[in-house]
Amino acid sequence: MSSSTKAGEFVFEQKDAEAKGSALYSEHIKLTDKSHIAAFAGFLMPLWYTSISSEHRAVREAAGLFDCSHMGVLEAAGPYAKEFLNIVFTNDLNKLSDGRAQYGYIIDAAGNVLDDIIIYRRAEDKYMVVVNATNEPKIKAYFFALLNDEVVIDADNPDRRLENKPVVRDMRNIKSGSDCRVDLALQGPAAIDIVIELIEDEQVKGQIKELKGFRFFETIVTGIDCIVSRTGYTGAAMGFELYVHPDKACELWSRLLEKGKPFGLVPCGLGARDSLRIEAGFPLYGHELAGPFDISPFQAGYGFAVKLDKEFFIGKAAMQKEAEQYNMEVVRIELPGAKGIRPVRGSDAVLEGGGKCVGWVLSCAKVDDMQIALALVSRDVIKEGETIGVYYLARNEGQVRKGRKQEIKKGEKAEADINGVTLNRFAKF
Repeated sequence: MSSSTKAGEFVFEQKDAEAKGSALYSEHIKLTDKSHIAAFAGFLMPLWYTSISSEHRAVREAAGLFDCSHMGVLEAAGPYAKEFLNIVFTNDLNKLSDGRAQYGYIIDAAGNVLDDIIIYRRAEDKYMVVVNATNEPKIKAYFFALLNDEVVIDADNPDRRLENKPVVRDMRNIKSGSDCRVDLALQGPAAIDIVIELIEDEQVKGQIKELKGFRFFETIVTGIDCIVSRTGYTGAAMGFELYVHPDKACELWSRLLEKGKPFGLVPCGLGARDSLRIEAGFPLYGHELAGPFDISPFQAGYGFAVKLDKEFFIGKAAMQKEAEQYNMEVVRIELPGAKGIRPVRGSDAVLEGGGKCVGWVLSCAKVDDMQIALALVSRDVIKEGETIGVYYLARNEGQVRKGRKQEIKKGEKAEADINGVTLNRFAKF
């Protein structure tokens, strides 16, 4: 169910449902043990096939193929599609032309981040909206509540309503027929060579070679109708997302792995997807965006995707205030991670040189002999290249009895258990 408050907050209560196999589940159980498959966002998804570290390395050195068919894919169409999306989206669709995609946020009138999304303009009156798997039910409910005038869109003017409304469809629903789409992600330096191997048309091969980031086009790949997009979630300088009909997903998956084997292509699970995005500095909803700390796009390092010069978008007033006064920011940290070193975990305290707590770890991943962490810290306190410490919070009652703290508040002093260095905010590979 969904509702809205007078303050403009959208409230959504997600119902529990038994996890089901993704569009590629039959392929996963051929390639890995069922013990490596777990429920995620309502789907049974592979955590890894061989190991997280080997799959991570393959993406950085060759290529990896990911099942992203759990991601939500919606469509807004009709003469009012752009108008509607520009009101619910923080970025500016007026700057988007056919064949281009744009990253941004959906925010309610109270300023709560509901999701980060990518919008693809397929035509002037036809847009594809890709949302996070965990947030898909919420975003669908929010869109339809907006279309039915059930939520506040302007906290300062609660009676304001959308004047024009598009047709919104779930593109993974079988009712969408031949228009159904699910996502396969091919990431890594060899990705372009692999895609070209599957294309016969020389002109299309040329289009693939010239395709720039956040650009896409619709074509035939090994006989399968695809939307081919230069996007991804791994930080790889070269990578594609291929949107296909779910009935063709297994066929395309198999052909990609077959043609990609000589190039070093391997299937990759959710574990490597997470470690790669952490290494690159990308946020995950609920961790480096929204979540327990209510992290805003500005704190996450994505203020560029919130266009405050737009006349109006839902949540603009709240984002204007946030842009002027936010005092915490996400940073990327490199820490020792060789064998025998205790892993850093979320909520561990981040300490500046004098031992004072300036924030907390949000996510951390082991990459070779290092750990890469994303942390929320006081703004402008820790500069790139400076030493930074981490205090391990107590993991169990035994550690508490020995004096290890379960919580450290901002400003409190502690002695660092491990020291690292602050990196630049994002990395490309």
